[in-house]
Amino acid sequence: MSEYLDKAKEIRADGTRHYNCAQGVLVPFAAKAGLDEETAYRLAANFGSGMKMGSVCGAVTGGLMVLGLFGVEGASDVSDLYRAVKENHDGCLDCRDLLRLNAERGGEKKPHCDGMVFEVVELAEEILKSKGIL
Repeated sequence: MSEYLDKAKEIRADGTRHYNCAQGVLVPFAAKAGLDEETAYRLAANFGSGMKMGSVCGAVTGGLMVLGLFGVEGASDVSDLYRAVKENHDGCLDCRDLLRLNAERGGEKKPHCDGMVFEVVELAEEILKSKGIL
């Protein structure tokens, strides 16, 4: 495991404060980038639940924030993140579609969303490691 994944698991299990999916991905990387956790928490506040309208999954937007925070902006890197998520989720990136597919398979929301957060934390970390940033 990694420190980022460990932190994501810790905050997603925190019953004292809600961390949406975008926050769950961004906050674990914040300190390494010189951003305090509270600022990261606030920055990602409106990106959970697909920007609060079922659009692109908050975990994915959180992953994009992580990449941007470390200066990774190349189209191919962004595409790598999108492609990996789509390959694992029947071509879907939108929260509403991901949740619908999960429900059709009998899954519960919280474990599904936790899994999305953990998956994207690992993907973002892989991309950052491949760039020599982490």
